[in-house]
Amino acid sequence: MKPVVQEDRTGCGIASVAALTSQRYATVKQAAARLGIAVTDPTLWSDPRPMRRLLAHFRVTAGQGEEAFKGWPALPDRALLAIKWHREKTGPAWHWVVFVRDASGAYVLDPKKALRTNRRTDFGRMKPKWFICLERPAANSNASARALRARSSPGLRLKASAGNPRFPR
Repeated sequence: MKPVVQEDRTGCGIASVAALTSQRYATVKQAAARLGIAVTDPTLWSDPRPMRRLLAHFRVTAGQGEEAFKGWPALPDRALLAIKWHREKTGPAWHWVVFVRDASGAYVLDPKKALRTNRRTDFGRMKPKWFICLERPAANSNASARALRARSSPGLRLKASAGNPRFPR
């Protein structure tokens, strides 16, 4: 998976969906606008619902709720992470990034423009608060739903990732 850099100061969610779907930033931004999601809308980085609508629009299946981050080994193979969680005058806010575990190892796609590299493996520097489990839709939607339910179970996730030598400890 390739990173997509955010083109707007508050476009981390747009760029994260673009990376997940192999789309251009502008394409996802236009789709978000058609859904009534503006890149300047504070709910884009303070409420997961607009992101869930955008993910669903691009047929990316998201787990039912947000799960507390318990450690890098406990994450599913693909997740949308909330990092840099903090409180603003209007309430909580965060920065969206994408966690990926694939044949090349585990990494985070961080859309922040100022980074030297947007593919990060400095796991100790990132402080996720929570995540949304993600899965690309299968040809058979029932199989996709079963796989997502299995992946959403913390016990199964921990067991499945415990022996992965490419995963950071």
